[in-house]
Amino acid sequence: MSGAVKIGILYSTTGPYGTMGRDCRDGAELAIEEIAASHPGRIEPVFIDPEANIDRYLEGAKSLLRDHGCRHIIGTITSLARKEVIPLVEKHDGLLWYMCPYEGFEANDNVIYTGACPNQHLLPLLDYLLPRFGNRPYLIGANYVWGWEMNRLARELVEEAGGAILGERYLPLEETAVERIVAEIEQRRPSFILNNLVGPSSYAFHAAIRALAVRDPGFRPQNCPVVSCDLQECELTDIGLGVATGQLCAASYFDTVVSPDNAAFKLRVASRFGPGRRISSLFASAYASVKLCAEAIIEAGVDDPATITQLVSAAAHQSVLGPLRIDPQTHHAALPFHLGRISDDGGFDIVTSLPSIAADPYLTGQRKRKAPQLRIVS
Repeated sequence: MSGAVKIGILYSTTGPYGTMGRDCRDGAELAIEEIAASHPGRIEPVFIDPEANIDRYLEGAKSLLRDHGCRHIIGTITSLARKEVIPLVEKHDGLLWYMCPYEGFEANDNVIYTGACPNQHLLPLLDYLLPRFGNRPYLIGANYVWGWEMNRLARELVEEAGGAILGERYLPLEETAVERIVAEIEQRRPSFILNNLVGPSSYAFHAAIRALAVRDPGFRPQNCPVVSCDLQECELTDIGLGVATGQLCAASYFDTVVSPDNAAFKLRVASRFGPGRRISSLFASAYASVKLCAEAIIEAGVDDPATITQLVSAAAHQSVLGPLRIDPQTHHAALPFHLGRISDDGGFDIVTSLPSIAADPYLTGQRKRKAPQLRIVS
């Protein structure tokens, strides 16, 4: 391998999920700086910001793959962007490193998934919630694949547990008119609310539920929590400190994880970004993905995606997320489960945790999906 290997970094730092994109980019930049310190001149990042525009995601991915010669892209936030970019990555024989929690039911030879899939976030979350709060939830989601699939799966799991869905509503990205949905929730009085909204929609919803809880104690978090699988530390200031206190979120990492690796990581983050920086699972996952990708390229001496995939799948890799093991069949990482409760100071208090869970993106393991009931229609 002669010269620097270029790695593409593709995150939107503006738009409805810009806060998350900035956290991802910061995590990626920290990893690149550390690689440069130990292996100067070996890795060259190429940053492209699609500004939350799906057409620019495609243009950006094409530029990284074709114009800059990147074989590896770390990036995209939403499942919409991931699904749009994957065909280009396949066409150019590249490798996309996707590190956000997502809805599952996908595995691709040209993708390494370091974000959690449903058996690593939604299933253990429901295992915790159903016996404690009841089995009559209300589902709300963004009107695209993340919201649709997460709520479909939740509906199946709740009904299999003998429960019932009291309502299911969707909002477009950036839509903040949540009043009618909150009024319906107030009238139907669910056990808990599964929130699969994204960005400003989620922030407005949390604020409206807070106002509802002020006038009706039945909707306080301890009685009817709003629970999410995609809410990050970096977003809590966008919601407003104290607005979402007590609500719950599942993640593979929280800033408050207690471990020697995380303590050392937080010191490095503080040194780079200043004291008090809250580290989200997106920041940590982007950092871990870049480190895993770059170190594998340096070790292999080539950036060929097939070689790198084989190398990263051969053994567990120590990371801030814990031992990171990539399944050679599904290309998904085994990840821990943490359930966090939002605190007044803009962080998460960890309520419960599970050790590293092997990814099962198609739910083919112990919790198999029921076969569809078909009937002949003449």
